[in-house]
Amino acid sequence: MTDSPKRILVIGAGFAGMWSALGAARLIDAANTNGEPIEVALIAPEPQLHVRPRLHETNPLGLKAPLLPLFDATGVRFIQGSVRDIKAADHTVEAVNADGSTFTVHYDRLVLASGSALFRPRVPGLDTAAFSIDQISDAARLEAHLRGLANQPDSSARNTVVVVGAGFTGIEIATELPERLRSFLGANTAVRVIVIEQAGAVGPDLGAGPRPVIEQALTGLGIEVRLNVAVSSIDIDGIVTSDGERIEAKTVIWTAGMRANSLTKQLNAERDPLGRLHVDANLRVLGVDDVFAAGDVAFATTDDLGNHALMSCQHAMNMGRFAGHNVAADMLGSEPLPYRQPVYVTCLDLGSWGAVFTEGWDRQIKLVGNEAKALKRQICTEWIYPPAADRTAAFDAADPNVTVVA
Repeated sequence: MTDSPKRILVIGAGFAGMWSALGAARLIDAANTNGEPIEVALIAPEPQLHVRPRLHETNPLGLKAPLLPLFDATGVRFIQGSVRDIKAADHTVEAVNADGSTFTVHYDRLVLASGSALFRPRVPGLDTAAFSIDQISDAARLEAHLRGLANQPDSSARNTVVVVGAGFTGIEIATELPERLRSFLGANTAVRVIVIEQAGAVGPDLGAGPRPVIEQALTGLGIEVRLNVAVSSIDIDGIVTSDGERIEAKTVIWTAGMRANSLTKQLNAERDPLGRLHVDANLRVLGVDDVFAAGDVAFATTDDLGNHALMSCQHAMNMGRFAGHNVAADMLGSEPLPYRQPVYVTCLDLGSWGAVFTEGWDRQIKLVGNEAKALKRQICTEWIYPPAADRTAAFDAADPNVTVVA
């Protein structure tokens, strides 16, 4: 592969990666430098944004947005491949093509935005008998399974789904299920959705603010909750809990926790318990001068109050804008813009019951029910999608001063 004299390489085509590439291209375009050209390249398995916040919905295979027209309009080079190794000392990455062949890409500056993956502890049967909605392929497999339940004999086990984890993802898929199951199995089917949570309350990471609304929605939808209990084993016919209860269920969905992409382990840098790289205010990886990080792989401070970015689309989008701007500024010798995102909101889908929208880190409830659902729909179908494949519009949207609350 022919390498340009200077290159900013972004790893990952998710929210953080896409916006990092656009943010870098924007500043380089604005600088209009007459010096040695700087190429912005992005490497990923495919040139598509997977709309991961919507994977609890139906038709997951349709939840992709093409990126090539956008990259062509903004001068971002797309390199197809999966990065397997980062050699920071050599300023190279090794990647694998779809056909399995390996190749090397050089960089002068790197933005790691490779996202996160579902945490899968050593629970017997988890890898062979449980479903997830972690990636589009996972959600599509679950969708096919749910549709196929109608071909099985009617039974309590067939009509029961166990969702493991009552965090953001677990609540969203659980509240989606009663209506979806009845659409496949019949409106009068006695479906049963059970949520297993090892903490003492639903939404343990969401705090007490929205909890009454979440509990109201779960009750209204007929969803059962088991608290202070874990899953000991999983098989194709159900689960056994840590207190010895056997629950017969043909469908078990694992949503319990996320971890940063394993590429973070290849950098000689400090990581948090979720595997995220510690970064400075400009999103540069501490101790690795030529590498920046954004999105789910970055442990970044959002404000002056000690809050840190979450593994969320909301933070990934804005971190990407700042990381892209700052990595380009580093190449150009211009001033960086410290990443700050003091405004924090939560919009949690609650299925046919509606949604709940909160503001602030203390999550003060602002909207519930249908009003919150309308906002959630707008966020997920408009705000988080890529900008138009228009150079001016895309660069305007990539300005780090344009904060998107989503």
